Amino acid sequence: MTNASNVRAERKEASQRSFSVQDYMKFILPSLIGIMLFIIPISNGEGITIPVAFLASLLNNVFVDQIPAFATGVIILSVLGSLIAVIAKPKFITENSFLNKLLNVSKFWLIARVLGAIFTVIALTEVGPEFISSENTGGMLLFSLLPILLTTFLLAGFLLPLLLNFGLLEFFGALTMKIMRPIFKLPGRSSLDCLASWVGDGTIGVLLTTKQYEEGYYTKREAAVIATTFSVVSITFTIVVIQYLNLDKYFLHYYATIVIAGLAAAVIMPRIPPLSRKADTGYEHATLVKETSIPAGTSYAKWGLAQAVSKAKTNTSVKATLKEGLQNVLDMWMGVLPIVMAIGVTALVIAEFTPVFSILGKPFEPILTLMQIPEADQAAQTMVVGFADMFLPAIIGSGIESELTRFVIACVSVTQLIYLSEMGGLLLGSKLPVSFKDLVLIFLIRTAITLPIVAVAAHIIF
Repeated sequence: MTNASNVRAERKEASQRSFSVQDYMKFILPSLIGIMLFIIPISNGEGITIPVAFLASLLNNVFVDQIPAFATGVIILSVLGSLIAVIAKPKFITENSFLNKLLNVSKFWLIARVLGAIFTVIALTEVGPEFISSENTGGMLLFSLLPILLTTFLLAGFLLPLLLNFGLLEFFGALTMKIMRPIFKLPGRSSLDCLASWVGDGTIGVLLTTKQYEEGYYTKREAAVIATTFSVVSITFTIVVIQYLNLDKYFLHYYATIVIAGLAAAVIMPRIPPLSRKADTGYEHATLVKETSIPAGTSYAKWGLAQAVSKAKTNTSVKATLKEGLQNVLDMWMGVLPIVMAIGVTALVIAEFTPVFSILGKPFEPILTLMQIPEADQAAQTMVVGFADMFLPAIIGSGIESELTRFVIACVSVTQLIYLSEMGGLLLGSKLPVSFKDLVLIFLIRTAITLPIVAVAAHIIF
């Protein structure tokens, strides 16, 4: 019998088994803590966030002067380890499954890591080309973005097992199976990924999705759909965007428009290429665990609770959980940070110092004019510059007089989702089955889907 068959057999048996109070508490307590940390929104005095992001921000504030140098050290260590693994292939790396996966990368990703390290050192020391160390390119990434990613990965990496390992995904999966599969073509357990991303942060959503994919719970198609469709920006960031564009008084209209446009894209995207063409096969190094159907006569809640408690009972080692958390952190620190720097700096340099995005935005002028969007010539490049960084459209659009146009820019920049300075770098640096070409197509298709919806909403509001 295969591992997947064993898992299904154990879960079927679990649905028919009685559990002790201790078994239930093993599911309930860690899961409640996980929900409190990753799902429940709180106010931090500046806006809405989640406790993990709030704690990461506090950590940033305490070590604000040390983190850029520490991040540089992590990236250099990643490059040195990768060079040793690829060139020398020592046994202590090749025979260790975790280190081999972390460091023994392809030549393309090795070059990307080296490039990321070079950009990071230039940004830190300000020795080298100014266009790389500029506060709008490498300087912004190293001193603003990387500290957030580093501290978020640290806390989320260690705390993610609370969501993943104690049955919460199984419980949510059973409750939402009827909704997620027919509407979004996704397994029920993905609902927790989506919720954590929406309320919390897209980076946490990518981390969650990556872990689930590598453990065999998502197919390539499902993982790609979740990561590029539901790893949305946080509520906090949407507030920053709307404030920067001086549209605070329209926040409720703005957020409602984002939700409607985002849901429309989430329904359509899984049904069309490139996402629909992704294989329904699992990660190569894991056994695919398929979503099981609920036995006749059993309620969704009862079935979900049985699966959840059964999952929680399998976690008996605190040491193993801590080890998994540490591996999560190292995987994201050493695998993702250099890629974010390499791709992010390159994209921002192109956006800041070349007319590429202005040229690429030209085709949007007649489209925006047709939609009766004022100042279409100025707004056009904001439709594509978001591919480099999500905040760039707000920066460029802040000088536009029309409130309607600024509203459209604010909504579209958030619903496009794919931006290379953070989310794109995370996706390309992860094990998720998405390529650069996929990201370009997804970005353009999401723009084509959400722009008309946003334009209609803007004309109704203004």
